[in-house]
Amino acid sequence: MKGTDLKIVDLLSKDAIASDLKADNKEDVLREMVNLLYNAGKINDKEKALEVLLDREKLGSTGVGYGVAIPHGKYNAIDNLVAAFGRSKKGIDFDAVDHKPVHIFFLFLASEDAANLHLKVLARSCRLLKRDTFRESLMHAENEDDIMKVIAREEVSMS
Repeated sequence: MKGTDLKIVDLLSKDAIASDLKADNKEDVLREMVNLLYNAGKINDKEKALEVLLDREKLGSTGVGYGVAIPHGKYNAIDNLVAAFGRSKKGIDFDAVDHKPVHIFFLFLASEDAANLHLKVLARSCRLLKRDTFRESLMHAENEDDIMKVIAREEVSMS
């Protein structure tokens, strides 16, 4: 996958999306999203993936504000880059920079070899998530299929 052709929707699969996260704290959100990746067959070691994400959070919260968090980390047990999406209708305290609850989570794990791609996907997700209409559409999507459609539609409009 070339960076210029990179689409977040291409990294996601429906079984790595949770339209209603059950977690109510930061660690449990990360655990729930890692479980999505594991159950989707994207990763093999849940505990290592969770450790990578928690270590990254110790450096500073990936809660970027506006009800959004983009947890990410380097995970060498994969070949490239994997993604998961989660939505919390109630909102979760994720130590976001604006101190507000987080509702929308994009999680990315990348191998060391995919560092450049990792940075590009983080930048792309930030550009997408700055759009109020995109965040609102994600919050109103009814299910995992709708979430995929919202992301795909927004990425096409961004191209």
